[in-house]
Amino acid sequence: MAGFDYNDPVTKEASKYIPYGGYVQFLKPNGLKGKRLGIVRNPFLKYAKGSAVAQYEHHLRTLRQEGAVLVDHLEIANIDVILNVTVSGEAAALLAEFKLALNAYLYALVDSPVRSLAEIIAFNNKFSELEKIEEFGQDIFLLAQATNGIGNTEKAALLNLAKLSRDGFEKVMMENSLDALVTPGASIARVLAIGGFPGISVPAGFTDQGVPFGFSFGGLKGTEPNLIEIAYGFEQATMIRMPPSFKP
Repeated sequence: MAGFDYNDPVTKEASKYIPYGGYVQFLKPNGLKGKRLGIVRNPFLKYAKGSAVAQYEHHLRTLRQEGAVLVDHLEIANIDVILNVTVSGEAAALLAEFKLALNAYLYALVDSPVRSLAEIIAFNNKFSELEKIEEFGQDIFLLAQATNGIGNTEKAALLNLAKLSRDGFEKVMMENSLDALVTPGASIARVLAIGGFPGISVPAGFTDQGVPFGFSFGGLKGTEPNLIEIAYGFEQATMIRMPPSFKP
């Protein structure tokens, strides 16, 4: 998954971070030792329920036992704005970029029954009753189709997302000299996504209903080696994952 793709210019910038020898070398059982990990409880811990909260606290102790330095009770500035896709501007940017990227991808395919987002929408309308097309997905398609490239609204949204990242996630990471931020579940994904930051989620337990949940580790651009060390160290120290039984 790492490398340069001439079809995606963004990968040219990202490829400069790929370490010589690849990423496998960072699968170190003692990868947590000496890592500075920031703990962001608000608002992510409130999404955890029942025994998941106790498991989260238990895993924090495990991180310490494995040699990590925990910097607890950190806050990400404007986190409520970041998590609101409409207010932050994420929705405006995402819909416009989605249409542009999808149209370019479909147009370049050698063989495809559809060549644009408009044709996908028409296909879904034609076969909606037969295929039971999910209405929410079609609504997203319609909103994206109504956009018209990257205009002033989208440019303002992208600038706001960059500012939210600088004042929030980046500031917390740099001011506390952190290797990664740690949160329960995957809710921090939006914080990372708007700034193009890497993140990794590792199995961390099961809810009272038996639903698996993870621990998320997020870092600054180019810190994938650190994140892999941290995630692998956590995985080896806990070995939480259980293959599903598929029993009724």
